[in-house]
Amino acid sequence: MQLTRTSGLIATLLFSGASAFAQTSSWDIDPVHSTVQFSVRHMAISNVTGNFNKLSGTVALGQPDITKSQISATIDAASIDTREEKRDGHLKSPDFFDVAKYPTLAFKSKRIVQAGDKLQVAGDLTIHGVTKEVTLDVDGPTKEVTDPFGMVRRGFSATTKVHRQDYGLVWSSVSKAGDAVVGDDIKIALEIELVKKTPAAATSTN
Repeated sequence: MQLTRTSGLIATLLFSGASAFAQTSSWDIDPVHSTVQFSVRHMAISNVTGNFNKLSGTVALGQPDITKSQISATIDAASIDTREEKRDGHLKSPDFFDVAKYPTLAFKSKRIVQAGDKLQVAGDLTIHGVTKEVTLDVDGPTKEVTDPFGMVRRGFSATTKVHRQDYGLVWSSVSKAGDAVVGDDIKIALEIELVKKTPAAATSTN
């Protein structure tokens, strides 16, 4: 009898611990208050920046273990914006993103590691139909705040760097000085704001 009670107690503790370990809260990326910016070297003399203006995604935040979170995001490739219409048209063409054939970029997290007061989020990044693993250096998430409309929000910042030719973006041209017109290394900087799903909304999407 005593052995049965002890076994039952252990099972209960393990189950309770596993349930708490697996708890998450559901959040949507707010595209209006989020930015996806990139920069690339131009003719070896300056950095040209641009943005993708259409972003969507979800985050399941692990509680209390933030490393158990999951992130999924999609970017509209045709929303690329470098403030120059002709250049944007070239970037949308088959020379670069080929948005007619590959309309989206996507990221899905695979693992998260706590690194001091920051996070390192490794995941699959898909660009131009090619998927490679990248690691994001993340600051955040921030504390929860409630906006004037009663929506609960959090935010985080993230950076990474990719080599564009790894994703099949191989177009190149050389200046008279022998420098690449467009560099190969792309720096990416994210400013992401999240909106917490209401219990009803979270249930309907799970």
